Amino acid sequence: MAEREYSKYQQDVIRRYYDNKDQIDEQRLSDLVTNLYLAPPKKQAKMWETAEELMNRMKIPASRVEHVMKTRDVAALAKIVEELQKGTLKRG
Repeated sequence: MAEREYSKYQQDVIRRYYDNKDQIDEQRLSDLVTNLYLAPPKKQAKMWETAEELMNRMKIPASRVEHVMKTRDVAALAKIVEELQKGTLKRG
């Protein structure tokens, strides 16, 4: 595949996206907590997959990710988001 050349503006947009990737992922995880509370069970399965991907990408300790995914506890996921926002969660 040919290498694409981006304009200066596009390069800046891409750079800002990756500079803020952690905050974007944190916001997505926060939004997922809300959506999981409100979504019907059929839609929750995909949301849990996305939550797991986000937590792994954000380097949340594997034991915490495993616990949340095993229990599918929205409150536990909300606690992780709260700790992320406060900056008290130690990442691996």
